[in-house]
Amino acid sequence: QVQLVESGGGLVQPGGSLRLSCAASGPIVSINTMGWYRQTPGNQRDLVATITSGGSSNYADSSKGRFTISKDNAKKTVYLQMNSLKPEDTAVYYCSADVRMSGTYAYRTMWGQGTQITVSS
Repeated sequence: QVQLVESGGGLVQPGGSLRLSCAASGPIVSINTMGWYRQTPGNQRDLVATITSGGSSNYADSSKGRFTISKDNAKKTVYLQMNSLKPEDTAVYYCSADVRMSGTYAYRTMWGQGTQITVSS
C-alpha cells in the first residue's frame, strides 16, 4: 500500500529553522502535486505550500518569504524548509501527495500521519 512518511518535526525556538521531509512509498505509478498542510486543535487543516510535478510552487501568505518547498522526484520525497519560525507556526504538519497507484487510472490524495512542530522559547 502507498504510504507517506514524514520526519523532521520537533521543538524549536522562535527565529529558528526546521526542515521537514516526506517520502512516498508503495506501488506508485506517478505523483502529481505534493504539499504541506498544518492543523491546530479545533481548526481546519490549512495549506502551507504545494509543488506540482513540473516544479511550480504555491504558498500560503503566512509561508511566503519564510518557507521553501522542494522535491526530489527520484526519491518521491517532498521537503519543507522553514526559517524564521514564529510561535504561531506551532501545529501538526501533514504531507499530502496526489498519487496514481499501480492498476489504477485516477489520482488519489494521500496523507501522512502528521508531525508536531512547536515553536517556543
